[in-house]
Formats: sequence, C-alpha cells, structure tokens
Amino acid sequence: MALPIALYSTAQVRALDAYAIEQRGIPAYTLMKRAGEGALRYLRTRWPMAHRIVVVCGAGNNGGDGYVLARFAQAAGLTVTVLAAAAPQQLTGAALQAYEDLNASGVPVSPFAAAQLAAGEVIVDALLGTGLTGSVRPALLPVIRAINAAGRPVFALDVPSGLDADAGTVAGDAIHAEATVTFVGLKTGLFVGDGPEFAGTVFFDDLELSAAAPPELVPRLTRIVEAEIPQALPRRPRSSNKGDFGRVLIVGSGIGMPGAARLAGEACLRVGAGLVTVAVAPENVASIAAGRPELICVGVSAVAALDEPLERADVIAVGPGLGRSAWARSALQAVLATANKPLVIDADALNLLAEAGNAARSDWILTPHPGEAGRLLDVSAQEIQRDRLAALDRLIERYAGTVVLKGAGTLVGGAGRIPGLCERGNPGMATAGTGDVLTGAIAGILAQCRDPWAAARAGVLVHAMAGDAAARGGGERGVLASDLTRELHHCVNL
Repeated sequence: MALPIALYSTAQVRALDAYAIEQRGIPAYTLMKRAGEGALRYLRTRWPMAHRIVVVCGAGNNGGDGYVLARFAQAAGLTVTVLAAAAPQQLTGAALQAYEDLNASGVPVSPFAAAQLAAGEVIVDALLGTGLTGSVRPALLPVIRAINAAGRPVFALDVPSGLDADAGTVAGDAIHAEATVTFVGLKTGLFVGDGPEFAGTVFFDDLELSAAAPPELVPRLTRIVEAEIPQALPRRPRSSNKGDFGRVLIVGSGIGMPGAARLAGEACLRVGAGLVTVAVAPENVASIAAGRPELICVGVSAVAALDEPLERADVIAVGPGLGRSAWARSALQAVLATANKPLVIDADALNLLAEAGNAARSDWILTPHPGEAGRLLDVSAQEIQRDRLAALDRLIERYAGTVVLKGAGTLVGGAGRIPGLCERGNPGMATAGTGDVLTGAIAGILAQCRDPWAAARAGVLVHAMAGDAAARGGGERGVLASDLTRELHHCVNL
C-alpha cells in the first residue's frame, strides 16, 4: 500500500484506531489478525526467497501481532521459530488469544535464547512497537542487542523496538530494522530524528480501517510530495518574459567568500527565477561574474549601494557567505528595513539575528541548520536534535513567518500550518555550500509563486531531489554543492 501523506503521533493513531473500531464495530482481535496477515505479506514481498523466520515476541499487543504472523507463516509453508522475550502468562486480551491460537496450531514457543536467532533468514521484531514509555526496560536490552548482533535482516512490526514513536529518538538501544511495517497511521517517529536510520524501508497497512478520521484529529506532520512542485511552479504561458518570473536579490559573500552568493544565485536561476542580482563585497564581483555571467553583480562598499537593488527586487535573500563584520551587520539591517517584500534568511544572517534579538515578522522564511536553530533559541544543537518537532514549534512561536529546520528529515513549519517533512536527501549533501543552494532554490521559487509556504516546501523538496540525483551519478561521498545546482533544472521540470 502506498504511504499516506499524513503522519500522526502515537496517541493520535490510537485515537484513529478507537474511532474506526467504534464506527465499524471491529473486534480488537480481528485487527490483530489483519496486522499479522499484512505483515507476513510485506515480509514475503521484501524477502521473497526467505523460508525460515524467527519471530521474537514481547508481552503486549505488538507481541500478539508477532504470534499471529507466526501462525500465518507456518500455514503458508515457512519454517517458523517463535521466541518469547516475556512470559506468555503476562499476555491479556487479543494478544493472549493470539498466543493461544498459535499454541493450538502446534507451533512451539520457546523462551528467548540468542543462539536460536541463527535459525532464521529473517528476524521479526515484535517486542514493543508503540508500547515503549521512556527507556527500554533493562531486561529487554540484551534481547535488542542480540537481535542487532545476529547478522540477519530484521523486520519490525509497527515501530522498531526501542525507538520513540513520536520523536524518533532512542533511549538506551533500539532495533536496527531493514524494513518496518506500520499500521493504521504513519507514526512521526519513523520519519524524524533517528527514525529513518532504525526503521529502514517503511511499509504501511491501514488494516482496512477506511473510516475518515474525526475532524478534530489534525495530523502532526505531512509528507512533502512531488505533486507540490507543479502546484508551486505551473506550466508557463508561451508569451512569458523574464519579468513574469520575479526579480531576486541575494545579499551575501563578504570578503573571502565569493562562492556562497554565486551558488545561491545560480540555484535561483536554475529553479526559474527571471532575474537574479547578487550584492556582494566589491572584491568578489569579478570572480562571480566570470563564473556565472547570467548573474547581475553589484559591489557593495557602502550600504547606500543596496538602495536601488532593494527597490527593484521582488524577493530578497540574505546570509550566504555574509560573515559577521560591520559590513555584514549594516547590510542585514538594510535588508530588514525593507518593507513589504518577502525575505529568505540564512547562514550568518541567522546568527546575527540571534545576537540582535530582532522581532518576529510574518513575511520571512528562516532556514537554520541545528546549530543556527540552537543559537536562535539559546540552546545547544544537541537539544534541537533531541526533539526537532518541538524545536520547530518553538522557532515559529518566537520568530513567526515560515521556518525550514534543515537536517536529515528537513521540517517546514509556519503558524497555523501542519508542518511538512522532506524524506528525500542523503548524507552526501553534508558538505559546504548546499545550504546556499537551498536558499537560492527557495528564493527563486518564491519569486515565481509569491507564496512563502509553497515555496519553502517545494524548494526543500527539489533541493533534496537534486542531492539524490547528484549522488546517483557516483555515490554520496564527494558530492559538491555545485553538483546540486546542475540537477535543479531537471527537478523543477517534472
């Protein structure tokens, strides 16, 4: 089943579950059997040649899902080893019924022993799922570590055991799954923080709960999808001219930093902006103009030189290579004093904002990485990463506008908006200049659609897609920011 766009918290998924059951009167054990059946289907899709599986079951409903899967797998002709990491006597409700039906089918259940993990070609993790509260209990840590050390691919049911299903964080240890099947609704923790690293490929099964969600249940996140690109950048009329697609001014590149503004400016052009001007330290004009003649270059020796470019621009981006000199501070203040023009704020412009404590405004897009976000909120980057969704909420509350919290699983948020999550991108993009490319991409799309929310979401997505395209050519290691700019043109013309 294709992945839905909406992502929910664990509490919300339980509410969805309860709402559907109430609307349709489905017994809990029926849903558990659907979960086990669906999980087996995805397991066989992912590992079609596997004939021996080991299912490790815990004491809750996740364990019940595992017992059902084991019974169906045995009936389908697979060789099944079932290991109980918790005494079956602890089971209640549907999970107990699942265990009893497995027993009645003649499949033995043995206490967990690490040596028996070698009996399977695939290990099924049915230990905890969303049942984790706080840290993993000490008794289960050796089980998780033994599964991770077994040298077999792991298939997790609902959520890899040990992973926080909301924040995507790990307390103690967690299952490193090669694939995960999740039920009823997508959990945010599979897609944020460490979630993608531990969940692997995510499959989804709605357990045939097709009842609409109650109107008060608003998703915690939505996935940013390719359909948003043509919505922000529709087909151009044949009679178009460059003035129809916006004039962007990029203010940055202080002394010794010519590359940043050039990368941002080129990205801006590559996503389709009509005219792009870069205002930089005078020493940088020659190198930028020689390398990318399509950019209009303005040398700024005094802040008054910005007056005319600021007046002409439809969109202003500030920060790439700006630095923190007196020149940089005066340039930023000139930009912030410009009224009624949308802004994109990045890099050292964000650091200067954090120092100055500038007031919030509704017409800007802030694009911090975790370190810059920490400075904006006066906390460490580590605290930002511990709960990126909470950090996004705090940034929006303090600074307003639209916020792009960069990193693995970039988040886009705004006041009154359901935040967006970008699943694309790869570690090869962790290199100098890729943030400048993102700034230019967002500014260029904003100049065309004039919608900060749509521009931020589409810009983040095409930037990540460009990074993936660049990595496909020869691998992630050694990707350059300029490689992304060359791919942007293809990504905005899907």
